[in-house]
Amino acid sequence: FKRRAFLIFLLVMMTAVTVALLSLLFITSGTIENHKDSGFPVTQSPPATLGSTATQGSTLTHGSTATQGSPVTTTPEPPLFQNFSGYHIGVGRADCTGQVADISLMGYSKTGQNARGILTRLYSRAFIMAEPDGSNRVAFVSIDIGMVSQRLRLEVLNRLQSKYGSLYRQDNVILSGTHTHSGPGGYFQYTVFVIASEGFSNRTFEYMVTGIVKSIEMAHKNMKPGKIFINKGNVEGVQINRSPSSYLWNPPSERARYSSNTDKEMIILKMVDLNGVDLGLISWFAIHPVSMNNTNHLVNSDNMGYASYLFEQEKNKGYLPGQGPYVAAFASSNLGDVSPNILGPHCVNTGDSCDNVNSSCPIGGSSMCIAMGPGHDMFNSTQIIGGIIYQRAKELYASASQELTGPLAAAHQWVNMSNVTVWLNSTHTAQTCKPALGYSFAAGTIDGFGSLNFTQGTTVGDPFWDTLRDQLLGKPSEEIKRCHKPKPILLHTGELTKPHPWHPDIVDVQMITVGSLAIIAIPGEFTHFFWRGGGEIILRWLLCISLYHTLFSVFPTWDLAANSETLTLLLSPRPTLLFLQLFVQISNRDASPADPSSHCPYRHHQVPTASAAASSLQGLP
Repeated sequence: FKRRAFLIFLLVMMTAVTVALLSLLFITSGTIENHKDSGFPVTQSPPATLGSTATQGSTLTHGSTATQGSPVTTTPEPPLFQNFSGYHIGVGRADCTGQVADISLMGYSKTGQNARGILTRLYSRAFIMAEPDGSNRVAFVSIDIGMVSQRLRLEVLNRLQSKYGSLYRQDNVILSGTHTHSGPGGYFQYTVFVIASEGFSNRTFEYMVTGIVKSIEMAHKNMKPGKIFINKGNVEGVQINRSPSSYLWNPPSERARYSSNTDKEMIILKMVDLNGVDLGLISWFAIHPVSMNNTNHLVNSDNMGYASYLFEQEKNKGYLPGQGPYVAAFASSNLGDVSPNILGPHCVNTGDSCDNVNSSCPIGGSSMCIAMGPGHDMFNSTQIIGGIIYQRAKELYASASQELTGPLAAAHQWVNMSNVTVWLNSTHTAQTCKPALGYSFAAGTIDGFGSLNFTQGTTVGDPFWDTLRDQLLGKPSEEIKRCHKPKPILLHTGELTKPHPWHPDIVDVQMITVGSLAIIAIPGEFTHFFWRGGGEIILRWLLCISLYHTLFSVFPTWDLAANSETLTLLLSPRPTLLFLQLFVQISNRDASPADPSSHCPYRHHQVPTASAAASSLQGLP
């Protein structure tokens, strides 16, 4: 009897275990299938060929050319209410923090600055705008990361295509990094960035891609009829030019037009539904999110992220941070030479100013020269700068009354940046170069000095470093040295291909328009004078610049000035003219049913030709 009872008990236990295992298998299987249906494969190899078949330097895209990495399961479009004036507006926010330990922070390229915890979570904030009949739509996404790598962008587009087909494409989706220097790295494919990030992290890459896609999905689901209002105004007391000596190389006649050597203007978009209920905010303002300096080891979104936090907490009362329906993005702009460390550079060992061409101290050199914020420490400085930015955005938001109306449009172009003929004027041209990093790049800036004994403003090479480079990596060609002159080349990254290419040659430029507003996505980190000088003349209807940060470069205001901002050009000694030409081309193309150039008051029927526009930029970089 005991044996029979034991066998019955054993049989019951085996049955229970079998049922539990089958249930677990069913749940797991269902989870995997749902994961696939949502456009997030469990294991996904990032595509590497999106746009790779494009004609270099000339392809304009207004349809989807995403790599067919997985079957397309198009999500049906919900019916749109069409009888109204305005736009369908959708906003969404999702966490994309990634790793907060055992990974390098991206921005300062400082050895040993690895994550050791978290101060604030990082978010992707998405905004989708569609015309009343749904015929055209655009999406702008601001992400709390240092920059958007090509690999990240291509994977996001691939997953969007898997779920939505051709609804969201490379031409009508802008991904913009806020440029915080306190987010995790490890999501790049080019060797320079892999070295700076101390490797690639698939874990962080997945977190970021998933968060970005989720924010777009949320915005897509939340779309409702609404209106968009625009406003602008100056922000005082939060920024300095971190390369004032470089700024002085700009033509005096141009500098005389402005009262400051920084761009103080903030532009905001206020989004509401047809009942006036607040939906979201996008703000563009030129400032580096480097209030948290290179001694920081906590993942955070810096001053711009703090402004977003304050605005969202104000609008989402009763919700925890990162929750609630209202979404506020403080996006990057022409921030290349703008620092929030408003007390300026001082020698930390003597207290003396080191606001000089080389940003160097008599004792200790450049490593002792550091710019300080207004607070008693970097945490307090972040709160002060972020708080002022938030407060000004709040004022502009409250008084915004100019409504944006008109069609939506998008244009996109892949460009081989190493082989573009640039019009210097109506009769003379120049050629862009393969990428190369100069000595001043390795010196860092007053917001974060480099790890070795490099000095800003270096105009000649060093025999020791040149010999070491030649032995390890080979000599740079005479062609690349001649093309980048007078910048001395430290690393000829455009000629290095092992184990993988060190820098991209082919990058994309992009433009979306919302009525009379145009947002341009540029692969670089531009100074404010690029916008003041070139941007104003390129297309006067352009109101803001968005950082789609494929290249870790600073395109300067003047190519002969001797400091970090101006001697780290990657591709061209005439960046303003280069991008003037590219956006003239992209505006003249039939990029979409609604020609974006039709809103340009710069001309009656046609944007000026590249050579004609270049002639109007005589004396500018």
